[in-house]
Amino acid sequence: MRIWYAGLLLTLLAGAALSPACAQTPGQPNGPLVVGAYGLGSFILPHTPAVRHLAVSHPTGVELNVQRQTNGSAPWHAWYRYPKVGLALTYYDYHNPVLGKSYAAGVYINKTFWRTARQEVSFRIGTGVGYFPIGYDQATNHKNNIVSAKLNATIQTRLEYDAALTEHLGLLVGLGLNHYSNGATTKPNFGINLPTVLVGLNYHQQRPFRPLGLAPAPEPTDIGRNFLNLSTSVGWKQRSESDPERYLVNSVTLAAGRRVNRKSNLVAGLEGFYDRSLLAQQRADLRTQQGDTARTTAPDRQPDVKKAGLYVGHELLFGRLAFVSHLGFYLYNPYKSNKFYYERLGLKYHFTPRVFGNVDLKIHRGAADVIEWRLGIKL
Repeated sequence: MRIWYAGLLLTLLAGAALSPACAQTPGQPNGPLVVGAYGLGSFILPHTPAVRHLAVSHPTGVELNVQRQTNGSAPWHAWYRYPKVGLALTYYDYHNPVLGKSYAAGVYINKTFWRTARQEVSFRIGTGVGYFPIGYDQATNHKNNIVSAKLNATIQTRLEYDAALTEHLGLLVGLGLNHYSNGATTKPNFGINLPTVLVGLNYHQQRPFRPLGLAPAPEPTDIGRNFLNLSTSVGWKQRSESDPERYLVNSVTLAAGRRVNRKSNLVAGLEGFYDRSLLAQQRADLRTQQGDTARTTAPDRQPDVKKAGLYVGHELLFGRLAFVSHLGFYLYNPYKSNKFYYERLGLKYHFTPRVFGNVDLKIHRGAADVIEWRLGIKL
């Protein structure tokens, strides 16, 4: 089932990243390609004392990628000053038998901040899916408290400098951070943070880049208009290392929003949550406090695990794709399993003008709570 999740995530992300770049005015050419190959040198950041015993090796790796330079064939290309969108394959050898190796596939946006005919400085951010053949196992690999699932989400940020060696070939050097985590789907879930130095070569199909000479696109017609979104999500999470079961988490959300300019929506919403792992946590707490007699404790003596919240947020728009960020506060939270607030980061993609899907990470005070798979309709 987790393989299916990974396939769905990659399909959503690849479509979200590439469809806006390739959706163009009829008769206009595609933007030029940039193909790259880089060597990676890293170290494991000991972001918590619990992982210091694994932060002793220096992982090395290789990345292969292909980028499409946006050229103005869609209005948002010019609004963001012609970023690139790309697909990357990343391999790491951790030089530690406890961690082994990892393989990742992801999509990204690469924004150039400074460009001349022969040089570029850019910032890249992306996400995708990572595969770890060796993970946590209580019997055979209990020291690996960083990776407990074979499939993990990956987030990547990077600063890059590209200098021309020939008309089409460029030398690339960069500094980045790669993060792998399963979003509390299984535990332990400390995750890996890899500060990385990279060097490699880029092949540019067109250099210097020349955007299409199209007239500026008119302002979107929905600027200043309000909208409603109705959505529901599902997710699965593990309560603790000692409980291998994965519990279903549901939510229902009603949100109101307004498009304030070409790049941004502002949103606010009400939502309800039902996390079945909290029922198991209640039973475990009662057994600890009262012994096995807690097994017969009446359910009505336990606090309600349903929660309701109010959030405000922002959507950064790239055609059909949006990067979402929310800050929420619980209005109804009788079972105090967490702080009074939560955050959410994710990607939203409109399959049609009315139907959208999200992949979101819900967070409590910097710790992953659950990965939410959302489907909704714009009213």
